[in-house]
Amino acid sequence: MDTPQHARKTTKVGTVVAKKMTKTVTVQVERQIRHPLYRKTIRRKQTFLVHDDAEKCKVGDVVRIIETRPISKTKRWRVLEIIGLTPALTATPIEPETGEPR
Repeated sequence: MDTPQHARKTTKVGTVVAKKMTKTVTVQVERQIRHPLYRKTIRRKQTFLVHDDAEKCKVGDVVRIIETRPISKTKRWRVLEIIGLTPALTATPIEPETGEPR
């Protein structure tokens, strides 16, 4: 009795760097590795074309993406959730002081 085992889908966390296509965003995922010889920590960046069906992502948002079936020639990921919003959307405006000048 062999039951098919489903592979666990990979998830990554990255930042939206571009939104120039319909229902597609470009997400940059950054990871840190150790150089095998010099033992210095190096940042490696990789970009993915990600399917955003609801089109809620904006440039600068931090999103979690999940591996999925091929949607197009280059899209194999989709947005699972938006973790953090763009700082411009979450920041409150600074009100000028109404007191007397110093």
